[in-house]
Formats: sequence, structure tokens, C-alpha cells
Amino acid sequence: MANWLDNAIFYEIYPQSFQDSNGDGIGDFKGIMRRLPYIKELGCNAIWMNPCFVSPFYDAGYDVTDFYQAAPRYGTNAELKELFDEVHRLDMHMILDLVAGHTSLESPWFKASCQPVQNEFTNRFVWTNKTMEQTGEISGVYGWLRGLCDRDGAVAVNCFSTQPALNYGFGEVTKPWQFAADSPEAEQGRLLLQDVMAFWLDMGCDGFRVDMAASLVKADPGHRWTKRLWQNVRQFLDTQYPQAVLISEWGNPKEALEAGFHMDFLLHSGPTHYMDLFREDPYFSRDGRADAHDFVQAYEDYYGLTKGKGLCCIPSGNHDMKRMRYTLDEEEMKLAFVFLLTMPGCPFVYYGDELGMRYLEGLVSKEGGYDRTGSRTPMQWDNTLNAGFSAAPKKNLYLPLDPDPKRPTAASQQRDPHSLYHTVQTLAALRYGHPALQSNGGIVFCADGRDGAPLVYERRQGEECLSVILNPKSHACAFPLAQTPGETLFYYCYGAEGGALSWNDGTLHVPACCAAICRS
Repeated sequence: MANWLDNAIFYEIYPQSFQDSNGDGIGDFKGIMRRLPYIKELGCNAIWMNPCFVSPFYDAGYDVTDFYQAAPRYGTNAELKELFDEVHRLDMHMILDLVAGHTSLESPWFKASCQPVQNEFTNRFVWTNKTMEQTGEISGVYGWLRGLCDRDGAVAVNCFSTQPALNYGFGEVTKPWQFAADSPEAEQGRLLLQDVMAFWLDMGCDGFRVDMAASLVKADPGHRWTKRLWQNVRQFLDTQYPQAVLISEWGNPKEALEAGFHMDFLLHSGPTHYMDLFREDPYFSRDGRADAHDFVQAYEDYYGLTKGKGLCCIPSGNHDMKRMRYTLDEEEMKLAFVFLLTMPGCPFVYYGDELGMRYLEGLVSKEGGYDRTGSRTPMQWDNTLNAGFSAAPKKNLYLPLDPDPKRPTAASQQRDPHSLYHTVQTLAALRYGHPALQSNGGIVFCADGRDGAPLVYERRQGEECLSVILNPKSHACAFPLAQTPGETLFYYCYGAEGGALSWNDGTLHVPACCAAICRS
């Protein structure tokens, strides 16, 4: 089931900012379709597209009005189906971003639930019985809205106040207005969710990345009932759509895979130490003092608990965090991508990270982006009008472009054989050519960068064993190794001293700012 994940490399598209085809300043489906050959040539064979449904866009589409209709700014349902078809024609896959836990305030479902007269949507959202009732703190509830309508009650919200929470029940029922997680009312929420999934899967979608996947059942210690809900969804998909993929925004791979997801991300929040790698005092900075010990320890714990149950995935970044280029330069990013494209699970490349696109500081918030806005700027394709993103007047662009005249573009990097783009492309091809480097290959860490050692790990699949050796620091290092590392399949070094790996009398010497992949 979902065996296409075995060698998948994902490319995340923020549709507003990827490619505008009609000159209105906002990216769209036809623009994405035009750029599919670029994504495939880069080496990505799967796409995650951020929300594309009808929305007032208070939160960039994560506040959905109609789950069955594409947002007109991007195109029609027919055009989205055409995009799915073209993705499949190119032997690629595409997943949609599914906001399972809430809608927008403008949703017809929510408006119906606001009515004081009982109807089929009365219990589809989390409402108290009295508008002024004091609720106290409830896990999974971010706040309450009161006085919106004639219905007597307050409605729970997820994250922003424009996102009323759908009702999947409560793990611990302490109030008369709370429905148990196994109640018929909560069950109706799951069935509605499955109907939305079936609609898009029938149209050609290959699965879903689920927003805030752990938040559905409220007051749910250990996410017991939330996991049970997703296990039921997974059973439905396995029966009806066995190749459909479920990817969670959970941030705890053990829980997410127990819940039935095929994979979970290591996120910028939570205990995974993901931020140690590329962002907060990043390990991959040549001048930083950090090692990878805490990350390796956390990763090994998760890997041991989840082996055989699904995938732990590491993204280059996403729409919710500052770009990798904010803390790393392009040379440092090359070594970071060696790591990303040689780890288990499916790698995720955030659009433009393959070019080293920059995070733009000081932008006015757009559609709930706030400090995330600087990571959502238009894709930089070439040096033509608006970097090839749009033919609209500059003032009509979804967000401003990087104003630096030396900003990286896809065209310039494709011309430069030594560019970050070509490094990513080379590594993707290497991954496809070696099962040991793919999603399900095993991993054993040999060194975690402490005490002057490199980061070293072995990837195994069947009889194939490859060693990955990384020293992102500005000083050479050494590592005890019983025998020579073997044939070098990939080598890159930008350190001032240069040089190659060398092995003498049981010690591997690794130059500064160096990465190697060797056949053991």
C-alpha cells in the first residue's frame, strides 16, 4: 500500500507564490502545470501543495469555506483535475493540504451551526450551551468566540479566531455540552472528513498532508482518541483507496505513525531537535559550535520506536518557518542537502530552497503570515519581468520579490554546473539509483559530530551499504574507522584547504566543509 513512497522526493508548493499564468499577480494551477517539468528535472517526483480551497484567506487558505471547491484565484476544479492528470502523466504524485480540524467563519457549515434552530450542522462545531459560560482551559482549544449570532453559546477556535473548531468529541467529558469522542455526533465529524477525502481522491489526488493532525479530539491526554479517529480513517482509505497517502503535521512520529499516518515530519516545534540542524545555532554552519548529538539521539529514539510502522521525514523548511538561507549560505546549504537527501523517510524540498532563496525581513504580514511572510515570496525563475513569476504590475504581486539584483534564479542556477540547484539534482539522482539511500533503507549512526568528529552514518538495504560522511565545520576532523571507506560515489568540499578524504592506520581524516558518500 502506498508503495510509491519508497523512493519519493517531495517538492512543497505554496500556490500563491509559485507561478502566475494569467497576470493577476497570484500563482495558480495553470502556472504550476507549466512548471512541472522543472520540478521533475530537479529530481522531485512528488508534490505537496498548500491549501487551494475556497477561503477568505485570513490564514492563507488554512481557513476553508468550501472543502469541495477550488479557490477561484487558483482556477477551477476542472483545472485542478487537469493538474493531477498532468502530474500522473509525468510519473509523479501530488498530495493536497487538508485542514481537518476547522473551517472559516464563512463556511456554510458554520453558518448553519450558528442558527438557534436545530439542524444537521448544529453539532458539527464545538459549542458551549451558554454564551457567557466559563470554560476554563481545555487542551486543543485555543480560544472562544462569543456573541457571533443568535445561538446561545460560545464556539471554540483552533489557532486564529477566524477558525472555528469542528467537533470530533472530547477524550475527557467534564461538561454537559461536550460530546464523547465515540458519540454519534463526533462520529459524524469523521464521516464528513472521509467524504471530503473521497471527493478529491476520486478526482485524482494521491493523498493528503493533514494540518494540525493531533488537535482534532479535545481534552485528549496522550491523543488516545485522536489516534483512534485517524486509525479509522486509515482503515477507510486502505479499503477504498489503498495507494492514498496520509502525512501528518503532528511533530511526534511515534504517535503519528501509531495513529495510522504513513509519515510524520520533524517540525520546528516539539522535541525532535530539528531546529538544531539548519536554523538555531545550526550544526551545518561552518562557524557554529553546535554538534548533532541531541538531534541524533532524538532521531534514534524515534527511529527505533517507529521502524517498520512508517516514515520520519525531514524537510528543508516550509511555509511556517524562516528559510534555510536565513542562517546558512549556499555552500553550507549544499552540505545540508547532502544530509537531507541521504536520510531515511521522504525528503521535502520547500520551493526555492533548491536555489537558496532568501527570507525577506520586515515585510508587512500577508494573509496571516506575520513573521512567516518573508518565507512566502514569489519564486524566482529568471531575470525577466518580476523574476518570471508574473506579468502583473509590480504593485499587484502577491508579495514583493527579493529586491537584491543578485538574487538567485532557477535560470542562472541551471546554467551554473556548480550551483546549489545542480547539487540537489545530483543528490536526487544518486538517491534514486541506490535503494540504501531511499525511504526504507536502514540507518546506523557511527558519529554525531561531537569532540571534533564528523557526522557519519551508514545506510543499508539488502546487500548494499553506503556511508555518509559530513563535516560542515571550518576545521578538519578525524574519525576512527577500521577500514578504508570504499569507493566514493559523491564528494564535495568548499573548505579553504580543500583536499580529499584520507584513511591511514584506522583513522579517517575529513577535510573542513566536506561531504562524501562512499560505498562500503
